[in-house]
Amino acid sequence: MDEIINRVANSPLISFDLEDYYHQGERVVLDIKDVLFQGLILREKDFRDFVKEQDWSTYEGKNVAITCSADAIVPTWAYMLLSVKLEPFAHLVVFGSLSDLENALYREALSKVDLEQFRDKPVVVKGCSNVDVPTYAYVEISRLLRPVAKTIMYGEPCSTVPIYKRPKQKV
Repeated sequence: MDEIINRVANSPLISFDLEDYYHQGERVVLDIKDVLFQGLILREKDFRDFVKEQDWSTYEGKNVAITCSADAIVPTWAYMLLSVKLEPFAHLVVFGSLSDLENALYREALSKVDLEQFRDKPVVVKGCSNVDVPTYAYVEISRLLRPVAKTIMYGEPCSTVPIYKRPKQKV
């Protein structure tokens, strides 16, 4: 009887799962529209009172996206002030949407990857996950891996789509 050989398990492929870099912390939006006078104008005194009265410790360990969903002109210093108040408590603070926050979380996590483990190796970036991995993360890991990996593929080790193959060196 012929023995069944698992060629995928025996291959030199290194699987890279972006789900492993998903930050588990809660994501919240701090929308300042409700602090605006008549929903349109940021009055400095009112805004500073709002900032002073907040219990910023409620953001402990959370990931915060600061935004203003109202069509209003908000001075840059207002976002800076919120950032300074949140920083001692929140894990990460960004200006923008939840999507911007998710991208920043992946940027932070992927910047810490030891790329040397992938040097001259074939790498497959796993395509399926149990969390919603943003396209940004796939683009970022491709950018990071290209200078070191021999090949980059997308999908599962048993079924991959080629993304990059290092050109052969001319001798």
